[in-house]
Amino acid sequence: MQIKVNRTAGFTLVEIMIVVAIIGLLAALAIPNFVKARESAQLNAIYNNLRIIEAGKDQWALENKKGTGDVVASLATISDYLKGGTVKSVVGETYDTTFIGAPSTATLPDTIRLRPYAAGADISSQ
Repeated sequence: MQIKVNRTAGFTLVEIMIVVAIIGLLAALAIPNFVKARESAQLNAIYNNLRIIEAGKDQWALENKKGTGDVVASLATISDYLKGGTVKSVVGETYDTTFIGAPSTATLPDTIRLRPYAAGADISSQ
């Protein structure tokens, strides 16, 4: 009585190469979408910070009897009106409070680009 040994079990090199190629193709499609989603989320966080700053400026102006055109020196001036006393930087941007009635701005670092804004660009509150 002879026992047959099946030596064809397993995957061939061609089958493994096809699977790796499919995984590579899926990764090539997914990574740009992931980067775009991350940039979009970072930009939305900056817009939200600017919205919070605007609300703090308005509250500060009401409580200190300030009107349109009065200068808000810095974020420290309105820190009592911001949750946590400040806003957290998303990508290293700096915030400028300007004056009452004018939109606040966030300046991107020279090394960061968030579409549609170039590196070093100013983003204003909407």
